[in-house]
Amino acid sequence: MKAIAVLPGKPNSVHLRDIPVPKLLDQPQPHVCRIPEGRAVLVKTLQIGVDATDREINEALYGNAPPGGEHLVIGHESFGQVIEVGDRVTELKPGDYVSCTVRRPGGSVFDVIGRNDITSEEVYYERGINLCHGYLTESFVDDAEFMVKVPVKLKQLGVLSEPASVCAKAIDQAFLAQQRLQVWNPKRAFVMGAGQIGLLATMMLKLRGMDVYTLATRPGPHRKQEIAEAYGATYVSTKQTSLQELAKKVGKPDLIFEATGNAEVCFRSMEVLAHNGALIWTSITGGKHEVTLDAAKINIEWVLGNKLLVSSVNGNRRHFEMGIAALSLGELTYPGVTERILTNPVDGLDNYREMMRLLVEDKDALKVFVNIAESSA
Repeated sequence: MKAIAVLPGKPNSVHLRDIPVPKLLDQPQPHVCRIPEGRAVLVKTLQIGVDATDREINEALYGNAPPGGEHLVIGHESFGQVIEVGDRVTELKPGDYVSCTVRRPGGSVFDVIGRNDITSEEVYYERGINLCHGYLTESFVDDAEFMVKVPVKLKQLGVLSEPASVCAKAIDQAFLAQQRLQVWNPKRAFVMGAGQIGLLATMMLKLRGMDVYTLATRPGPHRKQEIAEAYGATYVSTKQTSLQELAKKVGKPDLIFEATGNAEVCFRSMEVLAHNGALIWTSITGGKHEVTLDAAKINIEWVLGNKLLVSSVNGNRRHFEMGIAALSLGELTYPGVTERILTNPVDGLDNYREMMRLLVEDKDALKVFVNIAESSA
């Protein structure tokens, strides 16, 4: 069957290749974790989302093939339909729609208790990213433990399950950490960035009843502004109103969700956070970027102001469930808005070059995803 893969370490090596058709009894990642007897699930791939991670893996910035191989099948944002299940799988059945978690457990205590998203090991295993093949293929097998059911009436948003899990986890982690205050009722939030993560975070924070400002560089009108405002947020172009000017105008935010991929924005956000506030970092910034800040001012304000920095990446099964629940509530509250994030469908694995072109060249491509097969119902 067809798959889209790269040769890790070799820039711009993305290609189409043939790989074996998986069977229910296969062990796709035996080097890291084995599927318990009877717990395998065979899935037909329907859609796979792609993002900057896939672009950067193709640029050879990171990513490794499974041991003993030279290629890595990419794609970590999965959505598919169950074809067959093992005799010990009770939570899924053929025909169900599913998304799969990305990280697989290593050997740390966190991995053992199901928190492989926060493994303490230096080496991590992620499908489509590092040491484990991903989902950009026609079908795949995995452990039912790592599959999350997507409601039938939400299947049009199923490919957003993984990015939604990232947002749901990050916000949940901030609220859990803020229990240190005993009473924390944030009213105002700044979301830095209006990509898919920024917009999904905007939606989730609005669902919590917060006054949300979504910041991005480009002045409107455009789709990102329209989506943010359809969620009830205020869109702000930082070319027209700086972060500092906005904080002076509307007040400092109790929560900042940073999702720009820009290292300077990560640190500049520290300058405007309110007392007892929480700053969430979700960006992964590569390369080198030096920023000049008044470190002494930030230090004293953060210590005396009891401010918190939370970094968050990846999600476990519970976070996928939270993300899908948020997508469901968002669809009920803001009908049809989230689907507008899905801007750039690519039909078929054969069109992998167009997929990568969109990721590299099209700055208006809010969400690129590959249509691989039609559902059976």
